[in-house]
Parts: sequence; C-alpha cells; structure tokens
Amino acid sequence: MPHRKEETVSFKMHRDGEEKVHAILMKVYDALEEKGYNPINQLVGYMISGDPAYITSHNEARSLICKVERDEVLEVLLKYYLKK
Repeated sequence: MPHRKEETVSFKMHRDGEEKVHAILMKVYDALEEKGYNPINQLVGYMISGDPAYITSHNEARSLICKVERDEVLEVLLKYYLKK
C-alpha cells in the first residue's frame, strides 16, 4: 500500500473580501434585529446548518448572506475574535 503524504491546505482571504463579509453581516444583523429576532442565535443557526431560512428576507438579508460562503464568514469572525 503506497504511503500518502498529507499536506495542510492553505486558505487566505483578501482584505476586500473581509470588508464585504463585514458589511453583509452588519446588514443581516440589523435586519434580524429590526424584525425582533435574536441576531446572534439566528446567525449561529445559519452557520451551523447552512439553511438560509434562519435569516429573514427583510431588507434582502437572506439574499445578502447567500452571497458569501459560510467559511468566509467564519474566517472573518475568528480573525476578529482572536485579535481581541
């Protein structure tokens, strides 16, 4: 049986991608809050499940969140959190 070399895959997002994700998250957060939802709970539900039904369609929040990949959102959140 041949030995398979395992390599770590590198993932890097450009700065403009971070700004896009941040702007979308803020708009989605505001829309969820305006509709009376707990934005953190709803965003966590979306991040875990991938189901956009956790995000309101108010102010186009659902279509906005679908414009970015969840791994991109997670990277921005982790980067922000771990720098604090």
